[in-house]
Amino acid sequence: MEELSAAGEPAIATHALTKRYRGGQLAVDRLDLVVPRGSVFGFLGPNGSGKTTTIRMLMGLIEPTSGTARVLGEEMPRAGRRVLPRVGALIEGPALYGFLTGRDNLVRFDAADPTADPRTRKARVDAALDRVGLVAAAGKKARAYSLGMKQRLGLAAALLQPRELLVLDEPTNGLDPQGMREIRTLVRGLASEGTTVFLSSHLLDEIEQVCTHVAVMAQGRLLTQGTVAELASSARGRLAVTTPDTAEAVRVLKEHGVNDLTVDDDRVTGELPVVARELADLNAALVRAGVRVRSFGTERASLEDAFVALTGEGFDVAG
Repeated sequence: MEELSAAGEPAIATHALTKRYRGGQLAVDRLDLVVPRGSVFGFLGPNGSGKTTTIRMLMGLIEPTSGTARVLGEEMPRAGRRVLPRVGALIEGPALYGFLTGRDNLVRFDAADPTADPRTRKARVDAALDRVGLVAAAGKKARAYSLGMKQRLGLAAALLQPRELLVLDEPTNGLDPQGMREIRTLVRGLASEGTTVFLSSHLLDEIEQVCTHVAVMAQGRLLTQGTVAELASSARGRLAVTTPDTAEAVRVLKEHGVNDLTVDDDRVTGELPVVARELADLNAALVRAGVRVRSFGTERASLEDAFVALTGEGFDVAG
């Protein structure tokens, strides 16, 4: 019965999880996080927001100051020996042996797993290399790998065995756009097989494309969590007008109380009015002023819009 109830629990659940370092720095402040089983869960926040500290507590690498963390239905770090074999993790970049080839790194990782059958090791290593697109580079020394290739090899190590939960800290770090697409496809494939994927990132576009759920951290505190669609819909969309007369359009819209106006080529965007019926009045005002309106409408709020609305700050999407 105990096994059955654990299976019904979220993949990750924390209650008032807190980490205060010596010197008084509060890295994570009373975090209540719920990661549904089978989800691809995006963990968002700028550097210093507490993401990596949270992940390290979840994996039993550091002790919380207070609060609890349950992973796959068991309390961490106490149940680490039972839980961690069911979890694949890539945290703060992979720890690789530079003098060994990519393949031999995986052989060594697999040999260190007491649950791994040595008779099927080669098949597991070959499958993991194939899954991350490293078959052609398997014979190269790991020290000759690019940062992106090292990330792939770390992912391969996490995927040597079937995992119920995969925890990835910035998995697309150092990857080119093609590599990012491949990792997105890999994550979607794992999720379709029933693996829960917990993915921390600062790349909102990545999160929006691949995740089903999301949580936003800032300065050690959880700001919100829910489905990606819920979070995006919590932010108001934007008014979008396409016209060759952008300067005049900005003037008219400003006069009618539209704020946060931006111009990009022949496109003017601004905050949507609170009352939807005002949209028709705005369109009419533009036409009366002689503005040639080629298109007029609203665009859905993005995850980035929601993040900015929540935190009041932009998001460093480059690094």
